[in-house]
Amino acid sequence: MTLKIGIDVGGTFTDFVVARDGAEPAIFKSLSTPDDPSIAVVNGLTDIAAAMDPPLTLEAFAATIDTIVHGTTVTTNATLTHTGARCGLLTTEGVRDALEMRRGIREEQYNNRATNVSPLVPRARRAGIKGRIDRDGGEIEPLDLAAIEAELAAWKKDGVQAIAVCFMNSFANPAHEQAAAALVRRAMPEAYLSVSTEVLPSIRFYERVSTTALNAYVGPKLLHYLDQLVTRLSGIGFSGLLMIMQSNGGVISPQAARDKAALTLLSGPAGGPGAGLFYAGAHGQDRCITTDMGGTSFEASVAVGAPMVKNDGEIARHKIALPMLDIHTIGAGGGSIGWLDDGGLLRMGPASAGADPGPACYGKGGRLPTTTDANVVLGYLDPAFFAGGRMALDVNAARAAIEEHIAKPMGLTIEQAAAGMYRVACNNMAQGVREVTIKRGFDPREFPIIPGGGAGPIHGCLICSELEIPLLIVPREASVLCAFGMLMCELRHDYVRTFVSRLDGIDWARLAEFVAAMTAEGQQALADERVPPARRRVELRLDCRYLKQYHEVSVEVPLDAVAKRDAAAIARAFHAEHQRLYGYSLEAEGSPVEIINVRLQAIGETDRPSYRRQAQGSADASAARKAARRMYVPERDAFAEVPVYDGHRMACGNRVEGPALIEQQTTAIFVGETFDCTVDALGSFVLYAKGREDLVKTSNAKQMEAVA
Repeated sequence: MTLKIGIDVGGTFTDFVVARDGAEPAIFKSLSTPDDPSIAVVNGLTDIAAAMDPPLTLEAFAATIDTIVHGTTVTTNATLTHTGARCGLLTTEGVRDALEMRRGIREEQYNNRATNVSPLVPRARRAGIKGRIDRDGGEIEPLDLAAIEAELAAWKKDGVQAIAVCFMNSFANPAHEQAAAALVRRAMPEAYLSVSTEVLPSIRFYERVSTTALNAYVGPKLLHYLDQLVTRLSGIGFSGLLMIMQSNGGVISPQAARDKAALTLLSGPAGGPGAGLFYAGAHGQDRCITTDMGGTSFEASVAVGAPMVKNDGEIARHKIALPMLDIHTIGAGGGSIGWLDDGGLLRMGPASAGADPGPACYGKGGRLPTTTDANVVLGYLDPAFFAGGRMALDVNAARAAIEEHIAKPMGLTIEQAAAGMYRVACNNMAQGVREVTIKRGFDPREFPIIPGGGAGPIHGCLICSELEIPLLIVPREASVLCAFGMLMCELRHDYVRTFVSRLDGIDWARLAEFVAAMTAEGQQALADERVPPARRRVELRLDCRYLKQYHEVSVEVPLDAVAKRDAAAIARAFHAEHQRLYGYSLEAEGSPVEIINVRLQAIGETDRPSYRRQAQGSADASAARKAARRMYVPERDAFAEVPVYDGHRMACGNRVEGPALIEQQTTAIFVGETFDCTVDALGSFVLYAKGREDLVKTSNAKQMEAVA
C-alpha cells in the first residue's frame, strides 16, 4: 500500500501524519528542535518506525515511504526574528530608498510615535545603478555594468550572502536584469541570487522590489535547511518523493523551493484550509472556517469551494506580492504568555514561551503563565495524560506562575485568574476569525468551524458562542490538521504577466500569446516533476478594476474566454466578484473595466490516500466514559464535575451532552454546556448547538451515502 507522510514543523511540536490507503491515519508528535528542525523530523520518523507492527528499524521504515510532504517555518521564523541573510540590492538609480519609503502611507494613522519597519536590506547595501527601461520596454539609458562590478567587489569583501536585483520597468523588458544577474553569477557564484523578473515579473515597483528582497533575505536559510533535510533523509535510506508545502496551498519540489524561497513563507499553516474542506465536505458543506492553534500562533482562514487566495500580503510588515492563502495570524497559541498592561488589564500574547522553556507546567524552567498553564488549572488537561501520558505536567508550577503574575496583582484567586486568561485568549481568537469572515464580506454563522492544533478544540465552543456559530467539526486528526492537509495538496505553480488594457480594446492576439507562454512554462514545470499530461490542468485569472480605481479584483475566467475573445464573460465575472466583495458594482452605469495582470496556475494532481469510513452505530457512548473531573464551565462561570470520555473508544453515532470533555492522546475537546456532540462516519467529533440536531441529521445522511 502507498505510504505517505505529512510533516509540519511548528514552533513547539513537529507533527506527523502517516497515511496508508484504506487505513485510518496515524498521528505522531515530536518536540521541535529550532536550531536544526531536520533533527526533529528524523526523531519523529524514528518514533514512527518503532511504533510499526512489527517494529522496524529507521532505515527499513524509510525505505517503505513513497512520499513525504513537508511544511516548514524556516523562512517565516527568519523574517519574524530578523535572522535572514546579509543582503545587497541592485536597483535603478534614484529609487534605492523605495524599501524605506514604501507607498508613503501611514500604517498607524493615530499613533504619532509609530515608526516604519526596518528594511531587510540596509541603505549602505542598496546600490542605485544608472540605466533605464521605459514602461513599454524601450531602453532609455544603457545599464552601467562597471558600476555593478564595483558594487559586487565591495559586497564580496563585506560578506554579503544574497543579492536582489530589481530595476524599474523590468517586467516590460528584462534585459537589464538579465545582464546584471549574469555579472552576479560570474563574480559571486556562491551568493543566493533573487531576480525580480524571475520572482515576480509584474507591475508596481515597490511590491516587486519588496518581494524580491524578501526572497533574497530568506533564501540562504531555506537552502541550508533543505540541504540538511535532504542529507538526513538520504542518510536513513529515504529514496521516495519529497515535496515542499508552499504558501498558495500547493506543493513544489525542493529545487523549486530553493529557487523561490519566498513561496514558503506560509508553508506551515497552508495545509489547514484544504484539510478543513475535506472534513466539511463529509457534511455536504462546500465552505468552512479553519483555525490552527499552535504553540506560538493562531491562524484563521476561510474556504468557499476552495481555499481563499490573495495575491499580496505582508509578513512582519514586509510586503510580499506572491499568491498565498488568505490566512490571518495572531499571537494566541498554547505558549502565549499572560501579562498585565500599564492600565492593569489582562492580556494574552503575542509573546510566547515557545518550546524551550515552554509553559511553566512543562517543568523545563518556564516561570511565566501561559494559555496552556491556564488550561491545566481549569481542568481541561489531565496532567497524567498529556501527550498520551508521555509527558507529565506540573500543576503546581502552573498555579505558581499564574498566582505570581496574574492572580495576586489583580486581587483574584488562581482559578479566577486562569478563567480570565482562558476567556481573553478565546476572545482574541474570535477576533482573528472576524478578520477573515466579517471583514471579507462573509457571515461566520453560515460556516462550520474546523479547529486544528493540539489546544484548538479546547477553545472551540467558546469561540463559536462568541460568533454565534452553531456547528464545530473536530477531526480525530485535529492536533495535526495542517500536516494532514498537506497530504491532500496538489502541485501548483503560479505565473503572472502585466497586461494593461481596457476590456473594450483588448489586443486579443497579444493576450493569447501571454497565456500560451505561461501555459507552456507551467506544463514544462509539471513535466519536470513527472506529472503525466492527463493529470495536469491550468487555471486562468485576470486582475481587473474599474477605470481609475487603484486596487484590482482577481477573477477566475475560463481559458476559452480568451480563445473566443469573450470580453462580456470577463466583465460579468468581474462585476459579480466586485459586488460580492464590496456590495456594489458599476455594471449598470457602464463603467469601463480594465485588465492589469494575467495570472495562470499550473496544477498537477497527486495521489491522495483514501480513508475508511465507519458504519452508523449506537448513540450510547457510556462504554467510552472514563471518569468525571472538576473543571471550569464558562457558561456557568464556575467549576463543576464534568464527565470525561476516551475519544479513541468513541465510534460513529455515539453522542454526548455538554458539558463534557473528550480526551485523545494528542488533543482534548471541551464540549460546552450549550453544545452536544456526536461522532460522524470519518470519526470526527461534530459539536452542534443544543436543539440543532437538524445539522447532524443532514450530515449523517450524506455520510452514509458516501459509505454506501
